[in-house]
Amino acid sequence: MTFHPKERKANVLPDFLQLNDLGCETIGGKILFATDDFFAPAENLLKKQRPVFHADLFTEYGKWRDGWETRRKRIPGHDWCIIQLGVPGIIYGFEADTSYFAGNCAPWISVQAACLKPEEVPALPARGNRIGTAASDEELRAAKEMRSDEWTSLVLISEIKSGNLDTGHNYFIVTSKQRWTHLRLNIYPDGGIARLKVYGTMLGEWPLSGLNHLSDLVAMVNGGVCVGYSDTQFGHPGNILGIGKSKSMKDGWETGRNLQRPPVLKVDDKGVLLLPGSEWAVFRLGHSGVITHIEIDTSHFKGNFPDTFKLEACILSIQEENECVTQKWTPKQSPKWNILLPATKLKPHMRHFFDGTAIQTMDVCTHVKLTIAPDGGVSRMRLWGLPRTLSDMSK
Repeated sequence: MTFHPKERKANVLPDFLQLNDLGCETIGGKILFATDDFFAPAENLLKKQRPVFHADLFTEYGKWRDGWETRRKRIPGHDWCIIQLGVPGIIYGFEADTSYFAGNCAPWISVQAACLKPEEVPALPARGNRIGTAASDEELRAAKEMRSDEWTSLVLISEIKSGNLDTGHNYFIVTSKQRWTHLRLNIYPDGGIARLKVYGTMLGEWPLSGLNHLSDLVAMVNGGVCVGYSDTQFGHPGNILGIGKSKSMKDGWETGRNLQRPPVLKVDDKGVLLLPGSEWAVFRLGHSGVITHIEIDTSHFKGNFPDTFKLEACILSIQEENECVTQKWTPKQSPKWNILLPATKLKPHMRHFFDGTAIQTMDVCTHVKLTIAPDGGVSRMRLWGLPRTLSDMSK
């Protein structure tokens, strides 16, 4: 089901890095149990932001770490923790980030997984402030009720490398296509890692929502995912599918400034900037459907919002999508896009809404392409519609 990571050529990264982080704390991922949190708590594993290092920062227990770090083990066994995913889904790969853990990195890890019903999860004691502590006998007994040592192995015991600076990235591909809700991360025998990223796609409960109820077809929690983009200078486009309102610009998609902009900008008779260039991102919907309502939100982007945006849609099979991803969505490989919304002006720090009177096509689609011109940032995109398949439309 898995294989050990191999040495990779520089700048060659696995394709699964474009998928959502199912374990991130911002979508509800949480630590249920950890054997030890002496130097730094396991909750740090699920942080969205990249790990940081403070050379002179210490706690009463030792060096401050932005990750999970256990004490040097002096008893039999190894350390482990249980993670509840924010949203159940299919896992395609893991990243064990060991940045700034040189000298204290766990030498080996493994990952196990389970798909549990709520009634199968025991009432574990609240975690609280864990630094400087180890699991109590009561906590250990409760955690053992989950029998996590018997869960399915997604990553076999594998060596990981430590990062001297912000350089420790260890990748593991998962071949299982089952649905998972919980993970057990094992570190052998002790030590720490900075982050555990769980890359995959979320599985929404579409049968429960009904075919005649509007759903956000592209929402991260419903399985929407970014599968291609032109630029991520300051923020990944996958962020705009996130839960709730964005908290800041870093919680959105922001590109670098258009290098083709002329010294003096001009506009046409509709007030649209006259300059070349644009940025784009492609998204696979969580469920194919008919889009009836659109929201583009530029909240927090007050001096760096796009001038205009355009939204297009198409139908792609998974094989066709894979071919496009491999070719980086080059014009030669690009599908035939149909206009949902033509180029439309945007305003700063504002939610923009569009309904069926503005949407130009009401056909079933599986993918959408958001194009912003000439550059800038968007905090959220919502595509409400009716879940449909091609067979539904032919009836």
